[in-house]
Amino acid sequence: MKFTEMEYIRPDKEKVIKDIARETERLANAGSFEEADSALEEYERVCGEFESMCTIANIRHDMDTADSFYSDEVDYLDMAVPEIQEYIHGWNRQLCRTKYRTEFEKKYGGLLFTNIEIELKTFSPEIISDIQRENALVTEYDKLLASAQIEFDGGVYTLSQLGPFKSDPESGKRKRTWQAEGQFYNSVRDRLDEIFDELVRVRDTMAKKMGYPDYTQLGYYRMNRNCYDSGDVDKFREAVKKYVVPVAEELYARQAERTGRSLPLNYADAALKFIQGNPKPVGTPLDILNNGRKFYHELSAETGEFIDFMMENELFDVLSRKGKAGGGYCTDIPKYKSPFIFANFNGTSGDVEVITHEAGHAFAAFLARNVFPPELRSPTMEACEVHSMSMEFLAWPWAESFFGSDADRFRLAHLADAVTFIPYGTMVDEFQHIIYKNPGMTPERRCDVWKELTGIYMPWLTLDREIPFYCDGRAWQRQIHIYQVPFYYIDYCLAQTMALQIWAVMQEDREKAWRIYMAYTSQAGRNTFTDAVKNSGLVSPFEESALARVCGTAEKWLSENG
Repeated sequence: MKFTEMEYIRPDKEKVIKDIARETERLANAGSFEEADSALEEYERVCGEFESMCTIANIRHDMDTADSFYSDEVDYLDMAVPEIQEYIHGWNRQLCRTKYRTEFEKKYGGLLFTNIEIELKTFSPEIISDIQRENALVTEYDKLLASAQIEFDGGVYTLSQLGPFKSDPESGKRKRTWQAEGQFYNSVRDRLDEIFDELVRVRDTMAKKMGYPDYTQLGYYRMNRNCYDSGDVDKFREAVKKYVVPVAEELYARQAERTGRSLPLNYADAALKFIQGNPKPVGTPLDILNNGRKFYHELSAETGEFIDFMMENELFDVLSRKGKAGGGYCTDIPKYKSPFIFANFNGTSGDVEVITHEAGHAFAAFLARNVFPPELRSPTMEACEVHSMSMEFLAWPWAESFFGSDADRFRLAHLADAVTFIPYGTMVDEFQHIIYKNPGMTPERRCDVWKELTGIYMPWLTLDREIPFYCDGRAWQRQIHIYQVPFYYIDYCLAQTMALQIWAVMQEDREKAWRIYMAYTSQAGRNTFTDAVKNSGLVSPFEESALARVCGTAEKWLSENG
C-alpha cells in the first residue's frame, strides 16, 4: 500500500489499554501453550496497530511540523504512549513468569526473554509523568530546529538547505555559511540550554526513582544493551584514542595539504575535502532515486525486490522544504510491513548516502518483515547500523552512476570520513557519560567538557572565534541524538568498525563481502550483536585487533589511492 493511502486513526488509548490487559489475563489463565501462544498473537496485533498509527503520525508531523493536525496528534501520543507502556510492561512481566516459558523459548528462542527482562528494568508507573515530559521536550527541540529560516546571500534556508554552502570551494562563502548557521543556533541557544538541562534532570529523576545511582545504567537498559556494558565501551574508547585518532589526524593533514591549508583547521575549512570542491551527485533527486533503483537491481535479486516495493509504494520523503523536520531516518510501519525513509536531500554526497545508508536499514526491515514475534525482527541499534553503513560501501562499484567524474574523489572522501567519524562519534558518547554522571553541571561547564574532549578526539580542529556558536564549544547541541536518544551514538562507531571490515573484504572479493553481509543481516533480531558478528565471520569491535586492523587497511588504501 502507498504511504499516502495508509489511513491514520487516532488510537483510542483506553481501548488499547483494555485490549492489552485482556490478553495479559488470557496469558495468565491459559490452560495450554496453544492458548498462551494465541494470546501472544493477539497482543502483537494490538500493539502493531497502535505502533503503526504512532509511526504514521510522527512521519506526517515530520513532513510538515507546522501541520496543526499532526502536531496535535504527536502531542496526544507523547502523553498516551507512557500510559500504555504501563500495560505493555504488565504483559512483559506476565510473559516472563508464564508456566509456558520453556515452550515459548523453544519456539521463539531465549533472546526474546533476555530482551524483555532488560525492558522490565526500564519502566515503572512512577516515571510515567517524567517520560511524558521527556517526550514533550524532545518534540520541542525538533520543532525548534525545524523552524530555522536562515537568511544567506539573498535567500532564506532551512538548516538542511544551507548544507551545500558549508563546503563551498570559495573560502569566504564557506566561512560565511558557517557563521550564518552559528548565528541561528546562537539565537536559540538559551532555549537549547534550557531544554537539555531539563532533559538531563528528568532522566536523572527517572533513574533515581527506578533505584539507579544515575541515568547511565538506565540509559543502557533503554538502549537494550544485551551483550556488552559500559566497561566494554570504555575499552573501545581507549582503542579509538590509540589507533584511530592518529590515523584520522594524518588524514586531515593530507586534506589540509590538498586544500592549501595547515592544521589545525577551523570547522569551515575542515568541511572542504578537495580544493576544487567536494564530490557532488549528478542529476536531480529523481535521478538519484532511479540510480539507486538500478544499483539495488544489479546488486542482488533480494535488493531488487526490495527497492521495487519501496518505490512502488512511495515509501520515501527525501526533499528539503520549509517546515520539514531535519535529519534523516528509516522507520517501520508494522501493520503494512513497510519501511519508510525520511531524509532531506540538499545536493551533497549525503543524498547518495541516504539511498544507501537509510535504505540499508530499510532492506534489513524488509528481509525480516515476516519474522514473529515482531520483537525479533530488528536487532539492537549498533547491529542495525551495520546494515546501513556496510550498504554504503557495497554501493562503491556503482559510484560512477551517482557521481560521474567525481566517483573516485567520492570513494576517497567516503573512506576517509568513515575513519575520521569514529573519533567524533566516540567523543559524543564520552560526553554523554560525563554529563549523566554529573547531572548538576551548568550549561557553561557542559560546553567546557565538549571543548576538552575535542582536544583529545579531534586535535586537528581549532575553535575559530569568528564562527559563532561553534567557537564556544556548542557543536554538540546540533547533534540530534544527544537530545533525542542518549547513548545511541556509540552504536555508529561500533557499526563503522564492522562496515570497514566488510569494505576490506570487498577489495579482494566482492561476492564474498555480499555473502558476509547477507549472513549478518538475515539473522534479523534473533541473535545479539556480538553473536551476529561471530556467526558471520567478522571480528568483534570490542577486540582491540579489530580497530587496529581496519585502520591499517584503510590508511594503506588511502595512501595508495589518494
